[in-house]
Amino acid sequence: MLKGEEGVAIVKRSWLSACQIGAVYVGTIVGAGFATGKEIVQFFTQYGWIGLITILMSGFLFIWLGTKMMLISKRIKANSYKEFNEYLFGMSAGTVVNLFMLVILICVGAVMLSGAGAVFEEQLGWSFQLGLLLTVVLSVCVVLFGVKGLVGVNVIVVPVMIIFSFIIAGNSIAENGLSFLSLDPVKDSLKGWLAPFMYVSFNLAMAQPVLVPLATEAKDDWVIKRGGFIGGLVLCFILLTCHISIASLPEFHTFEIPMAEVVKLSMLSFFGIYVFVIYGEIFTSVVSDIFGLQRQLESMLNVSRYLVTVVLVSIIYMISQIGYGSLIEHLYPFFGYVSMAFLVLLVVRK
Repeated sequence: MLKGEEGVAIVKRSWLSACQIGAVYVGTIVGAGFATGKEIVQFFTQYGWIGLITILMSGFLFIWLGTKMMLISKRIKANSYKEFNEYLFGMSAGTVVNLFMLVILICVGAVMLSGAGAVFEEQLGWSFQLGLLLTVVLSVCVVLFGVKGLVGVNVIVVPVMIIFSFIIAGNSIAENGLSFLSLDPVKDSLKGWLAPFMYVSFNLAMAQPVLVPLATEAKDDWVIKRGGFIGGLVLCFILLTCHISIASLPEFHTFEIPMAEVVKLSMLSFFGIYVFVIYGEIFTSVVSDIFGLQRQLESMLNVSRYLVTVVLVSIIYMISQIGYGSLIEHLYPFFGYVSMAFLVLLVVRK
């Protein structure tokens, strides 16, 4: 191979690696609340036209701070979020932060499980408890007998969801024009300007278990910078398309699964497929959450993984009884405020 050809081959391989990092970044952030649209309503759409501006702000923050988090992880050779937080906050405060992250991850698992029940109740007309119990049983089976194959479902679920979000947004603009630009706020608009900082800080904090070790294994800084840019840009576009779609839905803030309601009104023939995609994203998120918590607690407590799994799932199930909408409405903003310290340190840390 000639010298010039070798350089081209290296660039091609590097761009492929960057796209892979970007895909993992998107897949990590796009969880149950994102897929259902409830999270987008909570942080953006309920603030009307302000939501459009703050989504663009969020996109910038995802690109800048997501990339910075991965670059720091690579340079300090952090193998887990535990090491990253100890570097960011210091050893003593980092230990407290890591324990708090365990609590947040348990609560996020409960939110996602409750989302599965909401899909069964609101979209299928079945029992909320049936959705919870079925998801719990399937999740435990997968966690105990092999999680790798199922998590790979995200390779299909996330791209399909992205394609749907673009099609639905295009359909909403064709039917309603640019009405989302003048959407009136449902809630206090002053809080809307804080929303992008809370949203990005919470999501980046929750993405640490995946992005930190991923960055450490990356080839070089060039790949991480391009991967962070691709991932953050795609996240911004998905947020925009979902916001545009939900804004066209009358009384959007009253639904637990607003994106499914949009599909039901505008693309009824694809409704069954989209509900399946939403449930698939929720299910894989629940499994990934339980799997990560189980491994972390197993190493900390040095007890049987079966006992850890049973106790963990029982706690998550009990918290999920509060209800999907209530959990997202109260827990996510609270965790967003708490995670702001993480965001500030990430900004100032060199």
